[in-house]
Formats: sequence, C-alpha cells, structure tokens
Amino acid sequence: MHLINKAGLEKVHNSIKPFIHRTPVLTSQLLNEICEAELFFKCENFQKMGAFKMRGATSAILNLTKEQQKRGVVTHSSGNFAQALSLAAKSLGVKAYIAMPKNAPQVKKVAVLGYDGIITECESNAVAREKAAKEIQQKTGATFVHPSNDDDVIYGQGTAAIELLEDYQDLDYIFTPVGGGGLLAGTILAAINFSEKCKVIAGEPANADDAYRSLISGKIELNETTNTIADGLRTNLGDRNFPIIKEYVERIVLVKEDEIIEAMKLIWERMKIIVEPSSAVSFAALIKHKNNIKGKKIGLILSGGNIDVSNLPF
Repeated sequence: MHLINKAGLEKVHNSIKPFIHRTPVLTSQLLNEICEAELFFKCENFQKMGAFKMRGATSAILNLTKEQQKRGVVTHSSGNFAQALSLAAKSLGVKAYIAMPKNAPQVKKVAVLGYDGIITECESNAVAREKAAKEIQQKTGATFVHPSNDDDVIYGQGTAAIELLEDYQDLDYIFTPVGGGGLLAGTILAAINFSEKCKVIAGEPANADDAYRSLISGKIELNETTNTIADGLRTNLGDRNFPIIKEYVERIVLVKEDEIIEAMKLIWERMKIIVEPSSAVSFAALIKHKNNIKGKKIGLILSGGNIDVSNLPF
C-alpha cells in the first residue's frame, strides 16, 4: 500500500488554503479536569459550510484536469458532502451535480441550492443514490467524487490534523469520529507524517459499528443498523481508506446514544459552541476511554456543526 509522504500532504494543504478557513483550536479547563488530561479541540464546526468536508471536496476538485473541471463534478450525499462539494465547486467556478435522497433534510437541500449545487432527487437507499449519480455522469460527463473513499478527498480531510499538529506538536493522541472513513484515514496520514509519537483513536456509534467490526474481521463489514443520532456516521468504509485504518488506527471506541448526547451537551454547555452529534462522538469516546489517557495531551477533531436546532436531543 503506497502512503503519501509529508511533502505530498504539504502540497495538498497549501493548494486548498485559499479556499478554506484555518479553524481555531479551543480549550476548556473544566473539560480538562473531567477527563484528567489536556484537551485541544480542533473546531471544524467553524469551517466553511460548517464541516471538515470542505477540505476534501476542495482537494478533489483542484486535482481534476481543466477539461474535467469544465464538465463539472457529481456526488451522492444527503448532507454535509453535498454542501461541501457544491461550495467548493462554486469557489472554483465548477458545476456541481448532487444526487440527494428525497427525504434529506430541507435545510440541507436549501444550503446546496444556495451554493449553486444542481440537485437530482432520488430514493433514500444506496442503490438509488449510485444509480442517480451514474445517470448524471452519463448525461453531463461530470467526474464522480466519492464523499470519503477517494484519495484526494482523504488527503484533504487530513489537513485539519496537520493544522492541529502544527499548533501543538507534542500531542499523544488525536480522537476523531469514524463514518465513511475519510477523516479518520486522513488524520492517520497526518499523524504519521507530522508527529513522532501521536496515535489516532476513533469514536464510533455502537448503533452503526461497521468500522469496529471491520477492524476485528480484517475486511470491510457493512452496517446492519444505522439507528444513530450521529447521522453523519451512518456510512460504510471504502477500499481506499480501510487499508490505512486497518494498519494504523490505535483503536476504535464504541459509544452509546446516551453517551453521544451527554458529550454533545457538555460541549454546548461548557465550551459555548454548536456541534452536531457526529462531532460529539470523538469526545464521547475520549470520556469512555479516559482511564487510559490520564495526564496526556489530546487533540479532538470536532467534525462539524450542521444541526437542526429545532430538533435537539436535549
């Protein structure tokens, strides 16, 4: 398996810098005391379009040829990546076509349209989404960009951890959520290349535990259920990111729904910032795992803040 080197990741980071925010890193004395460790929260909830996915989407479009960019890009997504690809495409003067399930939240459809994304509605299942994206490809010649199983997307997502490690070079661990695996694989690549000792631990909802089971079986397992409040983590791993995760992730910690809600509540109450449930999964995993990390310096990636505030779990 060929892994990108430090120079390659730096090139990706430099190329996307004009189109993304360098998000702040926040700390909380109270949360440090609760976890008996030093915590550094990388706030991708403050990223453009409200999530880390802006990084990978921008990286993927920049790596297309001029000819491909002219024909546009297409993806299937019910939420954050639909918004990320639409905004990244708009920033770069490229058309974005999005296959979106009919039952995707209206607020997310409105956001995609606001970024000039061209929506094709489809049924809410993987087969229908893929079929709709293929039909758009055939009609327009647009290039398909997968939300998490694409090398350029993975490298782009890793830039959040690069910034974190530039700011705090002596981190012992970085905690990140895992859904489709793009953020986790990218964070691992950043840790390997930008730190001597930093290990990566992932949090995953127990109700959508495909990555945890994949690590045990050594092959990609699919979700048997996806009944989790962390709607951004209901997707499965892919063949581009799983080999990196399988070889290098320190461990995957499963968290229950009430643990996710409790972690989310703590961040809202104590840090005064808005994060979505998927973001809180990394913090829930850290709380659950805290006996093993006492006194350590720990980075956490708060992956996004796109939430329907009229439908909060607390």
